[in-house]
Amino acid sequence: MKKIGMIGGMSWESTQLYYELLNKKVKELIGGFHSADCVIESFDFAQVAKLQKQDDWKALDALMIQRAKSLEAAGAEMILICANTMHLCVDAINRNTNIPIVHIAKVTAEKIKGLGLNKVALLGTKFTMERDFFRKILEEDNIAVLVPNQMDRDLVHDTIYKELVLGVLTESSKKTYLRIIQDLKIRGAQGVILGCTEIPLLIHQEDVDLPLFNTTKIHAEKAVYLALEKET
Repeated sequence: MKKIGMIGGMSWESTQLYYELLNKKVKELIGGFHSADCVIESFDFAQVAKLQKQDDWKALDALMIQRAKSLEAAGAEMILICANTMHLCVDAINRNTNIPIVHIAKVTAEKIKGLGLNKVALLGTKFTMERDFFRKILEEDNIAVLVPNQMDRDLVHDTIYKELVLGVLTESSKKTYLRIIQDLKIRGAQGVILGCTEIPLLIHQEDVDLPLFNTTKIHAEKAVYLALEKET
């Protein structure tokens, strides 16, 4: 089994889910007493959130490179960045380390193509919805991407930072997200990417009649298949 390196703490609630999903998938695939061979570098998220708010991606690149190098030194054979937004730092990490990053957008695109869909909605932080690091990868696979309007993007983003990363789940926010998803369905979305690793804490498949793409689950499980060198 290859050792999985995780850059987490963004937030710790979703990193906890990653750890659980990794170990459950290993048990499902090979059973017995097996569990995931992994190592975690976990941020104090206050530091990361402050730099995100300042839009200081040079400083964020430096922090992520430091953590990735630490994982490499610890023997990790692949890197999971346990947050969609921080995949903005992928290029900087790749230039400074020698182990592969399992890219959350690429593995999500595989799942979408597997269902034969060609137009999906993307929910996440404003960084994820408005910048092209995630959308570009989907569009390269001929998958069109819809995002909410400006007001709704603000609502989705604010809920993530003011509630979800703090472990706060409210019925009112859930209703808002479901209304936004319905609007995107009317615009032609055939599925919905939960493109922030905290959103699956709030929205579940049984809540909607479109297929949901839980990037946390897709990402973690793909890493296990790669670690065990098994076909998905």
